[in-house]
Amino acid sequence: MSTRVPEERRRRRPTRSGVLLSEDLIVETALRLIGEHGPEALSVRRLGAALGCDPTALYRYFHNTDDLVLAVADRIIGEAMRGFEPGDDWVASLREMARRIRAGYLAHPRAAALASHRVTRRANEIRAVETGIGLLLSAGFAPADAARLYLAFVDTVLGHAAMDAACHALTRQQRDADQRAWQHVYQALDPAAYPALTAVRAELPGMADSSFEAAVELLLEALAARAPAGPEHDSGRTA
Repeated sequence: MSTRVPEERRRRRPTRSGVLLSEDLIVETALRLIGEHGPEALSVRRLGAALGCDPTALYRYFHNTDDLVLAVADRIIGEAMRGFEPGDDWVASLREMARRIRAGYLAHPRAAALASHRVTRRANEIRAVETGIGLLLSAGFAPADAARLYLAFVDTVLGHAAMDAACHALTRQQRDADQRAWQHVYQALDPAAYPALTAVRAELPGMADSSFEAAVELLLEALAARAPAGPEHDSGRTA
């Protein structure tokens, strides 16, 4: 059942400051407030102040702040997927989808914690799911497998993207401290107590890097190996 505000309640009208209020403007302002002040900034009162309108005017566009959170999450998906056209190579297309999703969350790192685990029920998310499952169907997977494997794919991508975004949302001091830990704390461990870490000591500074690309490649290799007709299979799907 839809929770969207009826169209007649969402007529565009100017605020007391002369700004024409709209759903898009509210979402854009919400993203800006979250980016500047963190998720806790997402309140009707602060949005009303930023838009120059009575806070109750926002309820003509969204039922509540959670409804707005879903719209923010869907906006991030829409920005990430804008202009994306799947190609004939379904593996390459899924790889590009993954990279786009990560880039979308890195562009809004403080909103990622609110958005990455939600089901928006909106157009951008629905198109993205349609595209991803369609790519797996084009590889020859049966419908049940396509749905199940897409869930594994997108959860892996979203999890890593959200974690990378959370790291980007840290202060510079926090990020530097985490990176130095791999270069100093782990380098000074007792070899007798930690033989495995000692054996890979020279590689440990790399633990500060993102594992996104490696995780995506491992998953895509597994999907390609399980595909009924291989990564070049084309079931007639058009972009």
